[in-house]
Amino acid sequence: MTPRDPVPAATSRRTVTLTIDGRSVTVDEGTTIWQAAKQLDIEIPALCHDERYEPVGVCRMCVVDTGARSYPASCVRPCEPDMTVATSTPSVEQCRKVLTELLLADQPPRESDPKQTTTADNELLTIADSQGITGVDDLFAGPSRGTDTSNPVIAVDHDACILCDRCVRACDDLQGNDVIGRTGKGYATRIAFDLDDPMGSSSCVTCGECVAACPTGALTNKPINNVPIQPRERLDAVDTVCPYCGVGCALTYYVDRERGAISFAEGRDQPGNQGRLCVKGRYGWDYAASPQRLTAPLIRRESAYPKGPLSSDTKADAAEANREGRPNRKPGGLVDDDEVLPHFREASWDEALDLVAGKLRQIFAESGPDGIAGFGSAKCSNEEAYLFQKLIRTAFHTNNVDHCTRLCHASSVAALFEGVGSGAVSTTYGDIANADVAIITGSNATANHPVASSFFKQARRNGTTIIYIDPRSGTIADHADIFVQLKPGTDVALYNGIMHEIIRLGLVDEQFITDRTANYEELAATVEAYPPELAAQITGVDADTIRRIARIWGEAGSGVIYWGMGISQHVTGTDNARCLIALCCVTGNVGRPGTGLHPLRGQNNVQGASDAGLIPMFYPNYRSVSRDEAREAFERAWGTGLPEKNGLTVTEVVQSILDGGVRGMYMLGENPFLSDPNINKVRKALASLDFLVVQDIFLTETAEFADVILPASSYLEKDGTYTNTDRRVQRGRTVFDPPGHARVDWRIVQDIARRLGLDWTYESPREVFDEMVGLMPDYANLTYDNLASTGKLYPNEDPEHSDGTVVLFDDRFNTSDGLAHLKPAEWLPAAELPTEEYPFVLNTGRLLEHWHTGSMTRRSYALDTIAPRAEAYVHPDDVAELGLVDGGLARVTSRRGEITLHVKASHREARGNIFIPFHFREAAANLLTIDEIDPTGKIPEFKFCAVRIAPVAERAGEQAGRSERSAL
Repeated sequence: MTPRDPVPAATSRRTVTLTIDGRSVTVDEGTTIWQAAKQLDIEIPALCHDERYEPVGVCRMCVVDTGARSYPASCVRPCEPDMTVATSTPSVEQCRKVLTELLLADQPPRESDPKQTTTADNELLTIADSQGITGVDDLFAGPSRGTDTSNPVIAVDHDACILCDRCVRACDDLQGNDVIGRTGKGYATRIAFDLDDPMGSSSCVTCGECVAACPTGALTNKPINNVPIQPRERLDAVDTVCPYCGVGCALTYYVDRERGAISFAEGRDQPGNQGRLCVKGRYGWDYAASPQRLTAPLIRRESAYPKGPLSSDTKADAAEANREGRPNRKPGGLVDDDEVLPHFREASWDEALDLVAGKLRQIFAESGPDGIAGFGSAKCSNEEAYLFQKLIRTAFHTNNVDHCTRLCHASSVAALFEGVGSGAVSTTYGDIANADVAIITGSNATANHPVASSFFKQARRNGTTIIYIDPRSGTIADHADIFVQLKPGTDVALYNGIMHEIIRLGLVDEQFITDRTANYEELAATVEAYPPELAAQITGVDADTIRRIARIWGEAGSGVIYWGMGISQHVTGTDNARCLIALCCVTGNVGRPGTGLHPLRGQNNVQGASDAGLIPMFYPNYRSVSRDEAREAFERAWGTGLPEKNGLTVTEVVQSILDGGVRGMYMLGENPFLSDPNINKVRKALASLDFLVVQDIFLTETAEFADVILPASSYLEKDGTYTNTDRRVQRGRTVFDPPGHARVDWRIVQDIARRLGLDWTYESPREVFDEMVGLMPDYANLTYDNLASTGKLYPNEDPEHSDGTVVLFDDRFNTSDGLAHLKPAEWLPAAELPTEEYPFVLNTGRLLEHWHTGSMTRRSYALDTIAPRAEAYVHPDDVAELGLVDGGLARVTSRRGEITLHVKASHREARGNIFIPFHFREAAANLLTIDEIDPTGKIPEFKFCAVRIAPVAERAGEQAGRSERSAL
């Protein structure tokens, strides 16, 4: 690859001067007439043009008079020196009027127009109104081109389509999905999905960008849960952030106050998502209105002791149903309230909170700090994370407080803190636009971080070389220049092999190594033992590909690495991340635009919850609990003594419960019964707790083991801040009040704190945020007011005038000596390897439409409709060889348990590998996973365990018949 030419320090700006409607204007060379007119506040009507896309000039509504023989489209016509332009002469206006009439002739009547009768913003009708056109009586519509209602939330009306191609460019240019095109000839031409498939059965990912782009009623949103879509001016607009992945998209909910429901959602312009959304953000908000919301405190009845699971779904004998080939869980994958709720009684808040405080205080008095643990949530706000960890540390003098970062990027944080002194990303996902080369590894970003992936796809189209590395051929592989399908668990060997070749070729940045790193010699000595040939034997990646990647990376002027949980969720996860840090540092790819290290955060506030100290070894701002200086600073701030030793992580707490250590737990917004590995072990631990309080919005599997359940608030029902994967701190705003007697989470935490003797008097999340900022130098200068509508990146010296720091470590790292500490790693095999009995490797992960343990997304109409069932993804050759049937049932078994689910033949899997999403309780992937953990990051091994798969015996005849029919 040839690196991009460096941008000159100073470039000569070439301009042109022209006259538009008698007014002179000077613009940069290449500026279009439409853009120049806009600078003069002259509005030229357009239907096909949108500044977010490349102009195409197909609608001709924006024609202007330049004195030429024909009128050019101003959106594509560049300005020329001394050009004279008239934008609204009688002749030009007549051209536009005729065009409008021709387009209107084929449109549905205004009173039934799909857009005008909902959001009332049909741009063609707006232009017609401005031209005084009330109807077209002398023109007749052609034959209908039909409708398509196959997508659950998007309707297609081909008669309303004016073939402006805005939907095509939105799909291609912005989202990079390449689904929409044109089909047919002449009058029969229409937009098409894939090979003219129905939208609902095409490869469309239902991001809704086409709907946002469409100027007419050709593409519109369908009402969700019978809440009508109305004009914006009739609805209450609430600006907030998406509650799902770490991208943290800014969006606006349009709220029907009369019905107490959201009518629709739109993306909001913010530097991170730039108005884009995915299917979850645009259509996945209705879970908060589920009738299954918890609305009153619940206390376990005496008859429900001794404690254990309360539904047949969560009992240990579920495996027996699997062995017999019969369904053991209801379709839909939700806890059966009718089966569980009779084991609880409603209580007042005072009774429930008094019981919680009394029981936890009693356990603390009997067992001391080691008897208590808290499990917080990355779905909660920064303020709630801060208060929760403060409560556990100050009320019970223990650091046994953790959250779900332990299950996603704990190993990444450990390696980054060790290597560069900070657990945060060193650049943004949007900075890929400045990179010559980007490595995306261990991340199916199109499913896990879909809006971020749209920036990756755009960068590739603009010249960035994309190298995608993963055991699965995720959809991001379709957009990569090089796809490397390595064997699971061999990442260290691959990256050591790449570094070996970079060093051999002399492509290291010697000055950077000398000035800004430590321990390079030990690293070089380690990777010397990994020539490409050896790395190829271990990884299954041919040596020439390893050499090619090494040369591309080493010769690039700028390179950035993005990684996901395919790197972190291993017993060698910290070593994997250490290799990525070293790969960037030895080539000097840190501290400049288009360079750096970015672990893509899984949940919407993993970054913020970690920053706020919801980690057993760190106070807020990653200040070590074992360092006297840090501990003394927080003792002064909080007015109490604090423990000196690290606390237990989530995975260690489970073992501690079984060993008789932890006896009482406060669980806020998490569901470890499904999210933790080896569910049978988790089941036993939860049943063994003396006291468990669960604070959540739904009755989860974990809540079945609770002594007290506290009804909490969804993110739609509270104010607070959230920090996304880019380090962008944004405000979430209240959309609704909590249902029934449910309360916002931070108030519940404060109520418990007061009952435990803590003098907390916070009146709002703003007060909590101000206290946090005073203790967190990275957040210095941030306030609720200067976060405004788009949020701010941290660190930020001047939030009033700056968006914040994009690239960190431009001159020094956050380590004590300012150097990057390179830590070499040796490749180690996985903790559990395939055998003759268990010959397949299981990998678990997410689907685009679902989220975490499914408690939110499986209560969303759109998301559950699109992806309603659990499936095991298996290579078609393995499907055939094992006698499986695509769509049929199979049993997957490990040494820890077994599940029954449907088979999905998938060329994206390598032979010998199986992928199972972990969202589906009726086929809980974590019944199978191993509970071995990374010794440094304490993260579980979710990405590798040995399993076998076989057809369900009772369905064998039925599957064989289906196979015969499919062969006909």
